Amino acid sequence: MMLRYALRTVRDRKEGFLGALLALMCAAALVTACGTLLETGLRGRIATERYAGTPVVVSADQNVHRTTVKHKGNGKTKIKHKAKPVAERAWLPATTVDRLRTLEGVRAVVPELTFLAEPLSVRPARAGSGRGATSSLPARAGSGDTPSYGHSWESAPLTPFALTAGRAPASSGDVVIDRGLAERTGLTTGDRLTVQSTQAPRTYRVSGIAAPRGTGELRQQTSLFFSGAEAERLAARPGQVSAVGVLPAAGTDTGRLKQRVEQALKGTGAQVSTGDERGPVEFLDAAGARVKLVSMGGAMGGTSLLVAVLVVVGTFALSIQQRHRELALLRTIAATSRQIRRLLGREALLVGAVAGVMGALAGLPLAAWLHSRFIDMGVVPATLERTAGILPACAALAVTLLGAWAAARISGRRIARLRPAEAMAESAVERRRPARGRIAAGLVLLVGGGVLVAVLSILHTEAASTPVTFLAVVVLATAVSLLGPLLVRAAAFLLSGVNRVAGHVGILATANVRGNSTRMASVVTPLTLLIGMTCTVLFVQPTLGDAALAQAREGTRATWVLGAQGPGVPSEAAEAVRGTRGVTAVTEVVRTTVRVGLAKYQAQGVTAAGLARTWDLGVTSGSITAFSADSRSAAISELAADQLGLRPGSELKLHLGDGTPATLRVAAVYRRGLGFGDLTLPHDLLARHMDNPLAATVLVAGDASRSELTAALGRFPGVAVVAPETADRLQADRQQENAEVNLLAMGLVLAFTAIAVVNTLAMSVSERLKEFALLRLAGATRRQVLRMLRIETLSVLAVATALGTGIALAVLTAFSIGMTGGAAPTVVPLVYATVVGAAAVLALIATALPGRLTLKARPVEAVTSR
Repeated sequence: MMLRYALRTVRDRKEGFLGALLALMCAAALVTACGTLLETGLRGRIATERYAGTPVVVSADQNVHRTTVKHKGNGKTKIKHKAKPVAERAWLPATTVDRLRTLEGVRAVVPELTFLAEPLSVRPARAGSGRGATSSLPARAGSGDTPSYGHSWESAPLTPFALTAGRAPASSGDVVIDRGLAERTGLTTGDRLTVQSTQAPRTYRVSGIAAPRGTGELRQQTSLFFSGAEAERLAARPGQVSAVGVLPAAGTDTGRLKQRVEQALKGTGAQVSTGDERGPVEFLDAAGARVKLVSMGGAMGGTSLLVAVLVVVGTFALSIQQRHRELALLRTIAATSRQIRRLLGREALLVGAVAGVMGALAGLPLAAWLHSRFIDMGVVPATLERTAGILPACAALAVTLLGAWAAARISGRRIARLRPAEAMAESAVERRRPARGRIAAGLVLLVGGGVLVAVLSILHTEAASTPVTFLAVVVLATAVSLLGPLLVRAAAFLLSGVNRVAGHVGILATANVRGNSTRMASVVTPLTLLIGMTCTVLFVQPTLGDAALAQAREGTRATWVLGAQGPGVPSEAAEAVRGTRGVTAVTEVVRTTVRVGLAKYQAQGVTAAGLARTWDLGVTSGSITAFSADSRSAAISELAADQLGLRPGSELKLHLGDGTPATLRVAAVYRRGLGFGDLTLPHDLLARHMDNPLAATVLVAGDASRSELTAALGRFPGVAVVAPETADRLQADRQQENAEVNLLAMGLVLAFTAIAVVNTLAMSVSERLKEFALLRLAGATRRQVLRMLRIETLSVLAVATALGTGIALAVLTAFSIGMTGGAAPTVVPLVYATVVGAAAVLALIATALPGRLTLKARPVEAVTSR
């Protein structure tokens, strides 16, 4: 019977349930989209291109491993094994090839060299094509954002590549390009192509053009093939190979061949891959992006779920409050508390089922759009294919049903518990004070939010502080939701003097806010969350970025900075500048990440000569001179020293970018770690173990002019001389890109919250049909009623702005203390004003439109309607 009554209630009160339906549908769409991203990170396919013709690929282990043994008191031993990926490509010993050549079922073993090789400029060989003039190629040689790699021609069978024109590279000055590059740039055999690889740019003659045989063009990369000797020189990894391809003999089973290869390489740490396992070997960035996508999808999904719960519970609470008289009547005609709870639960399940299906269907294209935007921003490579499984949609449906049922049960708990007479009394006049349990829960959450803010102030890493930041905002907003009626009444008292200026309409608006504090609190909550969350999202990255930029600016003593439009500044360019008259010091800087244990640290490699003239790291103990004098030393930030328990003279054990272990001595500890990174290591040590050993930045000290330095760099295309201030602006632009990624990641949550604001306000106004009609019958004009509604909205907005701003300021201040050491969050006044203004526009529109529609009804008809 309850199910039949629930169906009739939903059908007859469609307008009342529409708000809950919209909130649940948005929640389901968000959960589906975030779940799809999470599933893509866990199971997304990375298709191979270069190794398409190689069934078995051998590569080095791309992880750092750590095994811990814990002895328990009962005599048992617990062994834990953890692994974390390294930042750069790990290489294999070249002797691996000899181990595999004699295995049964092996037709050929092909060593692979993969290294940086980016086309810079082209000079046609034909007199009619520009008369031999050199012209720069478009960005990345017209290949968009796809990377360009160099290989030895000996590894062409791995795809396999076959010549479509010309011949194979026979000398160190020859290069074979793939057909895709030739079509994009118009290159033909005989043309000259300047390539920036791991060393100084060099011009090669295009000896041939090749294309994959039977597999189409390479879509995710550009391939350049050099002679064997030239490829070894450019790779700069003597005695090593990046991978080994094993080609089976005819009739050999791939699975059995894999087992033989694994047995032959047992104990070496080498990884053997077949099928879809080959993709991560080829595209390391895609494999690393999986971890990032899992982290982002989990963070977005978790925050979305918390926000959804808060919004949905508030929406159901408002919906049930609007039906208070109806439910009270049911109690008076002998409906039991259990029946009321069952009725509300079944209504919620019906609405949740429809909303869950609609939201899950809407979430699939939303996930596709998010994935494409992340690709455009460079967060996720195109090689990581999106997974469109049914699991996220099913999970969203289940979460929606459970959330709707729980929200209805929580919101209807009080009305179901009341005696019939009490229920009728409360349906006529709102309670003067919220239930004690609600107040107690609100105080507990307020204390919990304070604890999170305190914890945030002692977190010093972005990975640890970011989730706590947004969790603190949601917890404090939930506390506002529970304590809302008390806060609204207090605010109404404070605003009564201001509203009195508007005359009788203002006095009536104040009375409405004070007398309907529960209803007004349901509007304050999403507005508070919207303002607090938006301000936090917008100002977290600038707070960190401005502090880092200030430290970098204070510590930079260089007169000029060399930057590159391409992959970096070669060491030969730095040497050319060192020989320029007036230059006193040149510091080359490379950047990567290393592992200390399993913890990841940002590291920079710097050349030691003249370091004190270009940089001031703010050394607090030890000596930068000692660091410069010892090629096996390191300088570390105060944060890293505190986390690792190190001081000058201590031993620092780490794994370099490609996983190579190294032991260094700490020579100095410095305070400007936010601006310069946590670890500073010798340049050559770090660069030798990086895929791109070119300098990200070169600092130049001295009185040489820009024109003199530019002249010295004439044979290095793409390398420019800029002032330190210009380099700061470029760094700020990169930080802005990171902020845009964060804004996109949290933008959907903010959009959901904005929809909830409009939804809740519209529901709140629409239920006041009879109230407005009575005011009209008492002599109020439509204009006066609408003015009263605007004053109420602005009062609620003032309360939400104060609460949201307070929450954001507390969280941002704690974040600033933990990450920068100072309580100075960056708040841009214009951006803050825009946030509050946008919230005001949303609130006013969301009340004005339903208010005008409600006032269209004739007062007499509205009063006598059901």
